[in-house]
Amino acid sequence: MRLTTALLLFLVVLCSADARSSDDDDERRGDILPPGQCGLYLAPSSLPFAGLGLFSGTNIPADTPINEFIAGTYPGYDPNGPPLWTDLAIPIADDYKALPYRGQQRHPSWLGYVWPKQVGALAQIWDSETFPKPEPGLAEMDPGLQLADGIEFFMDDYNDDTQDDDDFEPSYRINAFAPGLGSLANHDGDFVNIDRHYRSSRVDYNFQTAPYDAGVGAFTPHHNMLYTTFRDVERGMELFLDYGEAFHDHALKRNDQLRKIQGKKKRAVFGFADDISRDWDFMEEHQVKQCPTELATEKAKRERLKVGFGVDSSILPGDERPYTEYRPNDHHPAHEEDEEDEEDEQDNDDEKRYGWNVKPLEWLYDNGVCLSSGKLWTGTSDAEYTGRAVFSTAGIAKGEVVLTTPLIALRRDDFRIYKSDPDAEHVRDTVDKSTVIGDELLFNYAYGHPDSPMLLVPNAPMANFINHGGEEDANVQIRWPAAGSKTARLFDWAYNRQKEDIYDDKFESTNHNAWLKDHPIDVMEKSGKLAFEYVALRDIEEDEEILIDYGPLWDDAWYTFQATHPYARSGYFRHSIGVPDGFYPDNWLDVTDQYEIAEIQDLENNPLEPGVALPMTWAHNGKALSPKYGYIVGLEKGFSDRFLAYSEETGVIELYRKLLTEQEGFRLESDEFTTYKPVALTNTSNASDEEMEFFAQKYKADIYRFNMHFIAAWNEAARKSVIDGLGDAGFDLAVKAVGERFGYDNITCFHASYMGMTHCDKALMHSDIYATNDKSWNIVFPLITVEGTEPELNIMAEDMNTVVGVHYLKDIAYAMGDFGYHQTRPSNYFDPSQSGGEESAAPIRVVFGAYCSQIDETNIAMLRHIYDGDDPAPFADQFTELPMREVHWTKTGSATLRHPEGSGLPETCEN
Repeated sequence: MRLTTALLLFLVVLCSADARSSDDDDERRGDILPPGQCGLYLAPSSLPFAGLGLFSGTNIPADTPINEFIAGTYPGYDPNGPPLWTDLAIPIADDYKALPYRGQQRHPSWLGYVWPKQVGALAQIWDSETFPKPEPGLAEMDPGLQLADGIEFFMDDYNDDTQDDDDFEPSYRINAFAPGLGSLANHDGDFVNIDRHYRSSRVDYNFQTAPYDAGVGAFTPHHNMLYTTFRDVERGMELFLDYGEAFHDHALKRNDQLRKIQGKKKRAVFGFADDISRDWDFMEEHQVKQCPTELATEKAKRERLKVGFGVDSSILPGDERPYTEYRPNDHHPAHEEDEEDEEDEQDNDDEKRYGWNVKPLEWLYDNGVCLSSGKLWTGTSDAEYTGRAVFSTAGIAKGEVVLTTPLIALRRDDFRIYKSDPDAEHVRDTVDKSTVIGDELLFNYAYGHPDSPMLLVPNAPMANFINHGGEEDANVQIRWPAAGSKTARLFDWAYNRQKEDIYDDKFESTNHNAWLKDHPIDVMEKSGKLAFEYVALRDIEEDEEILIDYGPLWDDAWYTFQATHPYARSGYFRHSIGVPDGFYPDNWLDVTDQYEIAEIQDLENNPLEPGVALPMTWAHNGKALSPKYGYIVGLEKGFSDRFLAYSEETGVIELYRKLLTEQEGFRLESDEFTTYKPVALTNTSNASDEEMEFFAQKYKADIYRFNMHFIAAWNEAARKSVIDGLGDAGFDLAVKAVGERFGYDNITCFHASYMGMTHCDKALMHSDIYATNDKSWNIVFPLITVEGTEPELNIMAEDMNTVVGVHYLKDIAYAMGDFGYHQTRPSNYFDPSQSGGEESAAPIRVVFGAYCSQIDETNIAMLRHIYDGDDPAPFADQFTELPMREVHWTKTGSATLRHPEGSGLPETCEN
């Protein structure tokens, strides 16, 4: 039976390969493995920073189906027969698995193991729409296959009718999870040694017919995936696939950055929740190089007003710049390398020497795990409604490990397929999460507990061929790696390693199965870095099918589905595989899969203390969202209402109502700005108020498809009024909280701006301040919000992967420091383009941001560069010289917003 069924799967390879004589075959297989020796190892990759990789246990000649060799052997094995096993592929139907469509707060790590139908199809985080663009070395989660295009998978793959048709070529590309070689092999552009053999693959349902056979659609029809060598592979050599140019370029830059920070300690900076990662050095250095050497004056900004919109003066030829004078950047921060920054003079990836990617078999045996030793083979199951299956090649003893598999970790929502419209006018309407139209086929291959948000999918060859045997016929069960085992040691390193770590042969395992102690949210960030084993429940005979018990819930669901009339079934069968009782730890059960910030999770019972700045921490594990830039500040009770009252008295809120509803005379084009005297819109007759002039700018509405309007002071009277208004409302307490928290000598609030909008579709993930030596903060708080709506603000965690949505809350401010990435979330309170007329009572949202910094010689040039950005900057000349003209807080407590100190203020005379 073994050779008969396997031979049917392999015939296509023999048909497409060059004919060889039996003598040639014998010579070609001169290094065949002895029975029981491992043909395929999973071990620490020979590539730096790549984690785990696949290694061949034997020599393989070029232009040969690799599965013939790496499958291993068994007593009586025929070296001229078909391979023991081939791989399968599981289609991923839904293109909208990641942000911004799902809103599930993260870009799932499991997508790094899925081949996309086009580069980045499932992971929009790698879009260039982030400013400043994050360096590759920053991301904790490598994009993996989401940047790959070296292998293709097709819906209309070859079948028995098309295999001999030379004119047939599959054309309908799909996203596919291809466990085994296609998912576990790493990439090295110069040393690629294997590729897919496309004509060997098949798509069929094992002679089952829809809708009558219940098994149709319950297992993947894509099988018999083979891979071939196109250069000689040595015994112990790592197997490499071609991921394509996009991944290769990304990996080169990422590896170069990781190499530079390898072994370097984080920077200890006073007041921060944790030490600052050296990863940020690359961002700092890059932005310093962009810092301009000249400064636009206030008159230059007024010249822009005549044009009607802002123009970045740095792109204009020197003779066309409307400056009244040129001012050299005397404080341009030059990067100073310390001893830790000096690069070691050593070989890098571009200087690889012969044998760098080959490990001795003894090393692989000691440091790796065998994925194929000839114990198992794949064929066709005799059971009704099933497809392919796994069988034993020889007897297996009770308690023996039958197969080890790494796991990808998914949340339940990852399997959902929601109603979607790729042609929707607005990005926010692409996915309708109120309508579930089905579940991914991958759900049928996932192991889980009904009370846990996390499911696990095997990623080793053959693991996903194991069928259900029920409680009576099951002969294997899953277990976690045993303490002290090589598997436990390998995955201890893989799970706990930092992204810049390289494997050390002397690694000692002290935290095996660490994932069992972690929250599911954290485990789901580490797909491929945890594992379980299939262990024999009893002695297994030769040629016996390997079966596992899928559990009573699966049984009930299957028998209900099977008993339902074919025309009454609602789609294909979908149900996850149950895990044994006690397999999931208690901390994986009855918990949320949503990222929540502890400091704002329960404000009703644990209010934030006014005048205190705290790091935002995750509710599920207590770790800081970002030690570098994510903080929350308690404001005085009633602060928001007091500053709102000031803003209404000065006419700013009324100006917003007219701008956001596009009333006559108040409609701006994208990026257009103009000036207003908003007090004229109120009944105020105060002469000083009438002097105030503000500019309003509709910021990049055509690009980001929102109607965000900035309003900020245009003249000195308005600037001084806003600063005084902040002080009168109690903002000094917030400035003090930041200054004391981070040990600054002084703080100047150099810019203050209102931000108002009624709809948003695709805002920019960005940071307002960066590379200021960790001395600057954008402190944002709400004035008007719309009740009963979704969170309004996205904040990106320091891992450059997790995005958490937060509500603006009264008397609470979010403080975002250098590289504090954030983004306006999609919303639709009111869209004047769809209203058909003026609606002055339309709901609006208005928040306020104060930019406050200790400005000194280390950052004054960068702050000038930041302030003189896309929007008008009428007070750019405040950065002309040090000390600053105006200081609003000092550690001695002598300066306030209403009563500042500074070089630009008149000295007071004592009587």
